[in-house]
Amino acid sequence: MHAPIRMPGHWFDELAAGGGSVEAIGFLAQGERSRRLLLIGELLARLEERPALLGPADLGAIWGTVERAEARKPGSAEELLTGPQVGSWLAHTLRRLHGAAAGPPLWVDAGHLAAVALAAALRAGTDADLVVPAREGAVSLPALGLARLPGAPLLGFQPVHARVREGELHLAPSARGTGATALSLRPLTAPPSAVWWPTHRLPVRPGGPEVALDDTDPYRDLDRPIPPRRLTPRELAIWQRLFTEAVALLDTSPVPAPAVAPGSDATPDSGGTGPGTETDTRPGAETDTRPGTLRPEEIRRIVPWPGRLPNGPVEGLSASTADAFGSMVVAEPPNAAALAETMVHEFQHSKLGALLHLFAMLDDDRAEEHYAPWRPDPRHLPGLLHGAYAFVGVAGFWRDRIGDRAADPLDLAPFRFALRRIQTRTVLRTLATRAALTGPGRRLVAGLTRTVDGWLREPVDGPAVARARAAAAGHRAEWRLRHLRCADEECAGLAAAVRSGTPLPPTRPPRLLPAAERTHWQDVRGALYLRPDAGAARDVMDATDPATDGAPDTAPLHADVLLVHGEAASAREAYREQGAATPGDPHLLAGWLLAHTALHPGHRRLLARPERFAAAVEGEGPEMWERAAQRLAAPEAPA
Repeated sequence: MHAPIRMPGHWFDELAAGGGSVEAIGFLAQGERSRRLLLIGELLARLEERPALLGPADLGAIWGTVERAEARKPGSAEELLTGPQVGSWLAHTLRRLHGAAAGPPLWVDAGHLAAVALAAALRAGTDADLVVPAREGAVSLPALGLARLPGAPLLGFQPVHARVREGELHLAPSARGTGATALSLRPLTAPPSAVWWPTHRLPVRPGGPEVALDDTDPYRDLDRPIPPRRLTPRELAIWQRLFTEAVALLDTSPVPAPAVAPGSDATPDSGGTGPGTETDTRPGAETDTRPGTLRPEEIRRIVPWPGRLPNGPVEGLSASTADAFGSMVVAEPPNAAALAETMVHEFQHSKLGALLHLFAMLDDDRAEEHYAPWRPDPRHLPGLLHGAYAFVGVAGFWRDRIGDRAADPLDLAPFRFALRRIQTRTVLRTLATRAALTGPGRRLVAGLTRTVDGWLREPVDGPAVARARAAAAGHRAEWRLRHLRCADEECAGLAAAVRSGTPLPPTRPPRLLPAAERTHWQDVRGALYLRPDAGAARDVMDATDPATDGAPDTAPLHADVLLVHGEAASAREAYREQGAATPGDPHLLAGWLLAHTALHPGHRRLLARPERFAAAVEGEGPEMWERAAQRLAAPEAPA
C-alpha cells in the first residue's frame, strides 16, 4: 500500500489563504503526479483486459516504447505523462471507457496512447515502431506538434504506421490508394511548414522555462476532441507580445520546489505552534505566498480560444479543467494586464482542483440554486467554492496593481479590487452558512474569509468603493429578479397590501424559477461602473465585449449611463419612462431600485428582496413603483 501524503499544515494554510509558496505549489504538483500515474495504471489495466479497444495498435509495443524512453532519459517520459496534454486525453478516454463521454471511434481515443509513446521516444532519442491514429491525415504528437501527411488528405480516422530512428520520424498511411504519401521529418528541430505544425513556445525568460501555446492538440479543450486551429502569424505575434508583457507584471525569482514523496491520499498536519506552522521569515516570503501572485513558470500550457462565444460573458472567456494542472483555455485578451489577471484566475482553479483531489471539502447534491456574483446563472456549491477561490486570486492581483500606473494606466485597479473583495465575501458567507463543509473545507473557507476580511479593512479610493458597492448591488438585484419569485400566497398579499394599504404578508423563502423559464442576460450596467464618465460608456462596452456590436440585449440603456454617472433622479425617471412599455423588465426594475435607493438611502432594504417589489407591482404601470417602494420600505410589522 502507498503511504499517505501528509501536507504540512502551514502549506495548507498558505493555500487556504488564497496564495501558496513554491513549496506548497510543488506539493500540489507532486500530488497530481501521483494521481496521474494511478490513472494511467487504470487505463493500462483496462486495455490489457480489452486489447481490441486499441484497434490495430499493440499495447505491448506502445508501453515498451515508453519504458525504453524513460530508461534512456530518466524523467523525460514521466514529464510527458504528467503534463496537461496527456492529462486532458487520459481523463477523456477514461470517461469514454466508463460511458460518460462521446467522441470519435473508441480506438482513436484509446490509440492516442501510441502517439504519447511516439512523442516520448522522440524526446528521449530512442527507436519506435508503432501504429498511431490519424485524424483527417494528421498525427498529433503530444507537447511536440502536429504532423500532416502530404498529398490527398486522409478522410476521417485512419491508422498510420510510425517509425522513429535517431530522432527522425517516418509516417506512412496503412491503406493503399488513398492519395496520401509518406512523410519524414525531425520533429525536435524541423521548422514550421505545411506538413509540420510545431507547438508554439512562450519563453518565461530567456534561456529559462517555456509555456506551450497549444493550437493543435485534439484534446486541448475541456473534454471533447476538437480539430486544430492554427494561429495566424499576426495572432501568434499578439500572443507572444502579450505574454511577455504579462510575465513582466507577474514574474518573481523562482525558487526550486522540494521533492515530495507521492502517495495515494493526503492529510493536512494540524495547525498550532509547532515547527510546521511557524511564520515564514525568509526574504520575499510574503511575495511568494500572498494571494494574487503567480510564478509564470507554474503555467504549463495556454490554449488560445479563437474568439468570444455567441452570448458569451461580458468579461474575457477563459476556462480550465482539473484534468490538466497548470493548463488554461484563454480567448485573446485586450492587453497584458487582462492576460495576467486571467492566468492568475485560472491557476487558482488549478490549485483548488489539485486540493480537491487530495481532500474532500464539502458534501453537496450539486443543486444549482445559489447566487454567484460573477455569473448570470444559479450555481451549485462546488462551483461557488471554485469561484470564491479564483476571485480571491483576482482581487489580490488587482490589490497589487493599485498605484501601478505602468500596469494600470487608467487607474481601474481600486475599483476592481473593491468589487471582487465585496463579491467574494458574499460567496464565502454562503459557503459558511449553506455548505456541508468537511474539516478541510471549513479550514479552507475560514482561511479565505480571513484574507478577504483583512482586505475589507484596507482603505481604498472612496469613489471606487462606492461604484463597486453599486455594481455589486445591481448585479445581485437583477439576478434575483431574473431567477427568484415570491411564493404564490406572498405575491397575492403584496399586491393587495400596496393597493389597499393593508398589512404586508410575512416574508417567505423565494422559489427558484425552473431552468426552462430563465433567460440569458449580461450585466451591461455593471460593466459601466468600471469607468463612470458618460463619455467613456460606449468605449467601455466596446472594449469589454467587442462581439456584441451594440446588440440591443447587450447595449447599455441611457438610464444606465445616467445612473452610473451619478444622476440618480434623471436615471430613475428614465427607467420609469421606459418601464411604461415593458413594466416587468428585470433590468429596468433593478435599475429603478438602484436609482431610488440612491435618492432614498433609508429604502435600501428594497435591494435585499427585490423580488418582493416585483411581485407588488406585477401587472401595474410604473406610476405604482414609487408607492410600492414607500410601502415596502416602511418599518412595518408584518401581519
